[in-house]
Amino acid sequence: MNKISSQNCCKGLIFRILVILFSFFLVLPSLAASEASESKTEFIIHHVQDAHEWHFATIGHTHISIPLPVILFEKGHGLRFFMSSDFVDEQHNNVDVDGYYFDDHGHIHSRDESLAFYDISITKNVASLFISVILLFWVFLSIAKKYANNPLTAPKGLQSALEPIILFVRDEIARPNIGEKKYQKFMPYLLTVFFFIWFNNLLGLIPGAANLTGNIAVTLTLAMFTFFITIFSGNKDYWKHIFNTPGVPWWLKFPVPLMPLVEFIGLFTKPFSLMVRLFANITAGHIIIMSLIALVFIFESVYIGPVSVLFGLFMTMVELLVAFIQAFVFTLLSAIYFGLAVEEHEHHHEEQKEKLEKSPA
Repeated sequence: MNKISSQNCCKGLIFRILVILFSFFLVLPSLAASEASESKTEFIIHHVQDAHEWHFATIGHTHISIPLPVILFEKGHGLRFFMSSDFVDEQHNNVDVDGYYFDDHGHIHSRDESLAFYDISITKNVASLFISVILLFWVFLSIAKKYANNPLTAPKGLQSALEPIILFVRDEIARPNIGEKKYQKFMPYLLTVFFFIWFNNLLGLIPGAANLTGNIAVTLTLAMFTFFITIFSGNKDYWKHIFNTPGVPWWLKFPVPLMPLVEFIGLFTKPFSLMVRLFANITAGHIIIMSLIALVFIFESVYIGPVSVLFGLFMTMVELLVAFIQAFVFTLLSAIYFGLAVEEHEHHHEEQKEKLEKSPA
């Protein structure tokens, strides 16, 4: 009995230590905000935006950051390579490097206005993307190797943790919305987009991490993948439903193609909603958490500190749930769009008729 009690006490102590450490690292990125009134909230926007360096925290006048490669492609001259640390001096003031400089918003410009160049640098979001891709490859290649070596043994460890989620995507998302016969060819994409969004949502909650899925360029790319897969998978029934919608009065289709126009616009509003939903929810969560932390420095009161940290921890727990929900919603809507594209309406009506005939009166 004493042994069990001591084990419980140790577990409770470890949990408290983890909470304290997490609270410290949660507040750490915002320590610079107490220096000046303008900087009390600017770190919030800095956190959700992309940057040419990976900044973790500022303690006093010490910046804790990792410089990232600055890669520029000049027309007619080729590639130019720098490091982001080359553009700041010892006092962290911006300096010119070979005619290039950073503005106050972190964008790079050339002093020579006639020079055309493209910025293809490894920014914080790009570096985070590489990390997440490496993590995904490591996780799923190791799981696939275990299945290949021991296909009949019970899953263990990480394999047992992720297998129910994989089955959930297959049985609760793909099969019901795409159909038993055609869901398998969409499974690689659905699993990839689900785990990519989920993993990056979770990585974004780590203090000092990048806000990858809160970047609208990333969510636009994911939405475009869903859009093109839907377009190229559409069968004749799908396109017929768009340009000659059945069951709609003729005067909504001819001579003014009002309904076909609405359906055609819907092709583009669907991926647009996917893009905005993921971007807005993830970005809003990050802004709320950082805003709660900023309250400590805005009010400059020791009484606000515990309240701010507690609410910040609560919102972080909520964001853990949101991270999964947003991955689920994006994957679910993608599966619904794929199902609409490959559905055979005549065959579907025949199946419905057979079910009605077999059902009891």
